[in-house]
Amino acid sequence: MTAPSLYCPDCGAEYADRWRCSCGHPLEYAERPLPDGPAPDPSTFDTRDGLWSFDEFLPESPSVTLGEGMTPLVDADDWDAQFKLEYVFPTGSFKDRGATTTVSRAEALGVDTVVEDSSGNAGAAIATYAARAGIDAEIYVPASVKDAKLRAIRRAGATPVKTEGPRQATTDACIDAVEVDAGWYASHAWNPAFFAGTATVAYETALQRDWDAPDAVVLPLGHGTLFLGAYRGFRALADAGWIDDVPRLLGAQAAGYAPIVESLHGPEAAAGTNDAADGIQIPDPVRGDQILDAIADTGGDAIALDGDAVESELDALHAAGFYTEPTCAIAPAALREYRKRGVLAGDEDVVVPLTGSGLKT
Repeated sequence: MTAPSLYCPDCGAEYADRWRCSCGHPLEYAERPLPDGPAPDPSTFDTRDGLWSFDEFLPESPSVTLGEGMTPLVDADDWDAQFKLEYVFPTGSFKDRGATTTVSRAEALGVDTVVEDSSGNAGAAIATYAARAGIDAEIYVPASVKDAKLRAIRRAGATPVKTEGPRQATTDACIDAVEVDAGWYASHAWNPAFFAGTATVAYETALQRDWDAPDAVVLPLGHGTLFLGAYRGFRALADAGWIDDVPRLLGAQAAGYAPIVESLHGPEAAAGTNDAADGIQIPDPVRGDQILDAIADTGGDAIALDGDAVESELDALHAAGFYTEPTCAIAPAALREYRKRGVLAGDEDVVVPLTGSGLKT
C-alpha cells in the first residue's frame, strides 16, 4: 500500500509526504478522486463500511478503522432544523472522521510515532486510532485540558505532553518537537488527510437527504476542520453531479477568538469573551484564507458569540435530549442568531452538526 502524493497550491512543489511545504503553505492532495457516473440510488447505497462507504471520494484506504461514520441525522423541532449527531463517534467527537483517514495514511507510510497538538478531542481521536494501528502517539495539550479528555488520551496508550500558556503555545511546542524529528505530524489543522475525512460529513448528509443538499449548514469554527471539510465535501458532490447546489456555510466563532469574523466584519464584531467554547479558541487558523474563500464561494458568513449564549444553548440542548459538550452548543446558538439577524429566513432548510459528547466534560 502506498500513500497518495501531495502538492503545494501556492508554489507548486510536490512531495511524497511532508507536513507542510518548504514555503510554509499547507499541502493538498496532488489528485482529487471523484466518482464517474450519476449518484447511486440512496435506497440501495451500501453504508456498512461507515464513512469509508464513500471510497470513490476518498484518497486514502481504510486500513485503520473503528466502524466510524453514518452518524444520525435527526429532526430538531425546537430549532426548526436537522441535527447531525457527530458526538456518537467512537471517541465522542467528529474528529474521528479525520483521525481514521490520517492514521490510515500514517500506517501506509510505515510511521512509527504520530504527534498531534489538541485542546482535547482531536488528541483523543488520534491517540485512539493510533492505538488501533499499533502506532505510538504523543499528544501535546494545554495544561488546562479537561480531565476526561486527558484520560482518554492516556488510556489509549498515548503520551500526553502538557504545555503552559495559551492554545497557540501547545501548537508551537508540538511543531518544535516535529522539527527535530520527534514523529510524524498528524495535525488536524495541517494534514490534508484529516480534511479528506471530515469531508465525509457532507457525503453522509447528502445521502441521508436523498442527495438533496440543505440550504445552509451552521458549524463551529476554530481551525475550520469541520467547516472546510463540509465545504470540500459538498463541493466534490456538486462537481460529481450528485447534488445540484452547495449549501451556504455559516460559521460560529467564540467571541474574543474570532479572526474570521474580524476579517469579514471588523474587530468590534469579533470582540467579547467566551470561555465556554474552549474547543474553538483559535486566534490564527492555519487555513484562514481557505475558510474565507469557502464563505465567499457559498455566500456564507461567520459570527462571534459570547459565553452566555453558549451556556444557555447547552441547557436547551440537554433538556431536549442532546447531551453535548459546551463547544458544540455554539452552532445551534448561532443558528438562532442568524435567524434573528435575517441572514437565514424562517423557511430555509438547515443542518447543524453537534460535534462533541457531554460525556467528555
